[in-house]
Formats: sequence, C-alpha cells, structure tokens
Amino acid sequence: MARPSISVVTPSYNQGRFIGRTIESVLSQGVDGLEYVVMDGGSTDETVSILERYAAAGKLRYVSERDKGQPDAVNKGIAATSGEVIAWLNSDDVYFSGAFEAVLEVFEKNPEVDVVYGDGDHIDVDDAVIEPYPAEPFDLERLKSRCILCQPAAFFRRRIVERLGVLDLRWQYTLDYEFWLRLAKGGAVFAYLPRKLAGSRFYPQTKTSGAKLKVHAEINDMQVATFGRAPDRWLANYAHALVREKWRLREGGPLFTPAVALASLGASLRWNRGVSPALCRAAASWLSRGLLFPDASL
Repeated sequence: MARPSISVVTPSYNQGRFIGRTIESVLSQGVDGLEYVVMDGGSTDETVSILERYAAAGKLRYVSERDKGQPDAVNKGIAATSGEVIAWLNSDDVYFSGAFEAVLEVFEKNPEVDVVYGDGDHIDVDDAVIEPYPAEPFDLERLKSRCILCQPAAFFRRRIVERLGVLDLRWQYTLDYEFWLRLAKGGAVFAYLPRKLAGSRFYPQTKTSGAKLKVHAEINDMQVATFGRAPDRWLANYAHALVREKWRLREGGPLFTPAVALASLGASLRWNRGVSPALCRAAASWLSRGLLFPDASL
C-alpha cells in the first residue's frame, strides 16, 4: 500500500514570537508531497510578515482574515487541503524530528486505522520540556474521564472527517477533546504510537491555562451534549477549580475539602440533574478524610 499524503493545518492569531518555530518544525519533517496551510485570524503582530516570507519561498500557503475562532480556522484549513492524512498544529506548538515518518508508517501498514497519536511534552516559551503529556493507550471509557490524547501529537485520516464531521464551533476550549470523543463514539479506530511526536506549548497566556473554571465548565457542557452526562471526575475537577478560583479558599485550608465536596454535588445536580452513588460516596469520603480527585490535564 502506498504511503498516504499529508496536509498540515495551523490556526494562527498573534503568535508571531512562536510561529517561526512552529513552521520550521513542520518543514523540517522532510516528507515528500507535504501540503502546509496556515489559517490566520487577522493577526496584528509580526505574524503576517513571517507568513509572507515563507509563502514567497513556496513553503506554505496562508490566508489572513477574521474567523469565528480556532475551530473555524482549523475547519477552513481542512477544507483548503487535500492530503489523505491531516495534521493540526497550533501556532505555538512544534513537531519533533521524525514525527511524520513514524506516523505515516503506521497509517501505511494499518489501513483500518483512522487516528494515530503518540506521546508529547508540555514545553515552555524557550522549548524546554516542563513535563510529559499524560498520553495513554486508547480506551474510550478512560478518554471520557481524562483527555489522554496530546492534540499536536494526533493525526487523522480525511475519510473520518468526511464521515463524522469537522470541529464543532460551539467548543472554544475543548474543541480537540470533543473531536476525539465524537470520533471514538462514531467508531473510529485509534492507534497509540509510544513515541514522542510533538511539544505542546504551556505558559500563562495560553488559552486553557488562563481560564480553568471556564474550561472545566465547557468540558461538562460538552460531555452532556456528547454522552448525556458529565463524568464524576470532571464534575469534581470543576468543583476544585470553583472553590479555588471563585470562592478563593486556600487549598489545604480547613474549609477547602468540604467546600469541594459540596460543590461537586452541586455541579452534579447542575449538569446531570442528579448525583451518582459513586459521587455521593466520594463526597462523604472527602468530607471525612479530605480526599480529592487529582486535577485532570487537557
């Protein structure tokens, strides 16, 4: 079977300090027939001048215009490309050397596979590794309670998008998480590649790190929309963020644990219109012994 072609889509907005490194990490992959498109949301920093330079050299194509947010930009990029395999890399993330070759080999040898994903690292503004991203072998039930796919380290066939749809514009924080869940629910075949493929930039200005409470609320909204209920783990994580960020209680203080227990029950009533026996038992345990679910990574 012939090696599939690959198209890379980068959504971009005012990431001029990073986008050069992002672009170079794509171009340095060295695979034949690479198609690269950057969909910029009308950046006002140096981004467009950087894109113009690469476009003039024939290295990529780009569009710079207002859009409806990150998922809209990715969807436009998918529509503007034609590769059998689609890679989506945000404008502050990077691929590691040899990522494309490794992924395309898996696709080539396993025609039934729709999504290939590997390991990744959280990296800082200087590309130094902060910590490994907690990727795991695929399991849908596990995915419901924790996002075990590192978005820049995930690649998918165009056929699965044509069958199950592109990104949902409703989700601005959980666009990738909802996408993986929807694909899995629709029967997509996932393959885990235990190899470091990408670096996911993590710093205070990133969209998710600066809005924990909004992120967790959207996760619960998305889970209800996708499966009809929010998992207990995500309800507890929302409660943890609520108590810490809105109620301003100090973690480790005498009121923190009981507040999280009560907030978890309230979150369950809000999203699930009831409380599971498991969450009732957990809340009682937290009240008596101060146990909390660890915070989940996105």
